[in-house]
Amino acid sequence: MSPGPAGALLGALASAGLLLAWSGSPPARRVRLDDRLEPYLRDAPRPSALLARAGGGVSTWGAAGRLLRPLVVDVARLVDRVFGGARTVRRRLHALGADADVEGFRVEQVVWAVAGVLGTALGGLVLGAVAGSVDALAIGFAAVLGGAGGALARDWWLSAQVRRREETMLAEFPVVADLLALAVTAGEAPAAALDRVCRLCRGELGRELASALAETRAGAALPVALQSLADRTSLEPLARFVDGIVIAMERGTPLAEVLRAQAVDVREARKRDLLATGGRREIAMLVPVVFLILPVTVLFALYPGLVNLTLLTR
Repeated sequence: MSPGPAGALLGALASAGLLLAWSGSPPARRVRLDDRLEPYLRDAPRPSALLARAGGGVSTWGAAGRLLRPLVVDVARLVDRVFGGARTVRRRLHALGADADVEGFRVEQVVWAVAGVLGTALGGLVLGAVAGSVDALAIGFAAVLGGAGGALARDWWLSAQVRRREETMLAEFPVVADLLALAVTAGEAPAAALDRVCRLCRGELGRELASALAETRAGAALPVALQSLADRTSLEPLARFVDGIVIAMERGTPLAEVLRAQAVDVREARKRDLLATGGRREIAMLVPVVFLILPVTVLFALYPGLVNLTLLTR
């Protein structure tokens, strides 16, 4: 790299560092409403521990995390304004079973973006060193793309986690419905049946039912807690299951029959999904046959004839 671009790059980095240091200094930081209200709300009573959900907030990463947290939070707010979609992020966090901490998710996006920037820049420097010339402009542009790709990759990973968790819950659902039906048929109340199922099941659906049961112990009605469980997920069979339980409890219809019918419906839906998945996989299996095995077979069949024609034309 020539001295001119190297000096410009070092000057830009120094200017960016000074700008970040000045923006993080106390005179330049804007006092937020949360900071003003915190001394008056510090002694507020804590919420019930029964309503606490699994999952944590933003990690502080020790002393370095406490120093960098204000800057990272500000960048996370900027990312939230740029990308938007806080409502969908909150809904997916609810579906994942974590706290609806959109700010914490944005901080994780910032961390993934920084990792993308550093990885892309390091890869560009390594490739430039191997090629013998380093293009600072190309590396900077690639680093920006890497940062955007890192932020989008964190959003995609959240969607993948939600999809995997819902598939697990759907696979556990028939067994949970059968256990609830057996407990209710044995004479237990719905809340007691849910308690028994939560003690027997250790899966994702069992944890969701335990959360709904904790809400009922905190004072909420059982139909309301079950309806909030259905709202947290986008599983249509689970929503129909909850609707059936709520209607049965409100109208006094036999709950065990409703639970058994719901379990049968879910098993049939699961069977149809497996058949559809098998059909798609069967089509996917034709790809290596058509594009790999068949050309090789044709080549082996035609190669001797081509060799003979070549020898005859000489």
